[in-house]
Amino acid sequence: MAQKFAFWLTLALLLAATACDERRKSDTELGLNPQQSAGRRVYDDQCARCHEPYSTSGKKGPGLKGVFKQKFLPLAGFPANDERIGEIIRSGRKEMPGFGQTLTPQQIEDLLVYMHTL
Repeated sequence: MAQKFAFWLTLALLLAATACDERRKSDTELGLNPQQSAGRRVYDDQCARCHEPYSTSGKKGPGLKGVFKQKFLPLAGFPANDERIGEIIRSGRKEMPGFGQTLTPQQIEDLLVYMHTL
């Protein structure tokens, strides 16, 4: 009986800890400035359905955690810089649609600034 209780207690604590880790952090908790916050909103609206922001695991597209901390994009091999990633956002690539007609230049700039925080 004590072993069953210990098992269920451990499981409950593990699930509770996981739930806490899954909670979305606020812009303030992440230390985002206003432009980064604006970029996060663009990301949430346009990118999050296909790209995980704080994971290297992807959904339809690759996860973007640390995307600017690498010299090259892992799947494409292109330089991981504002110019190249901005071009991918504007024009698209493979299965990713382009957002050059959907997002303003300012929204793309805000998005890139936010992506540097990932």
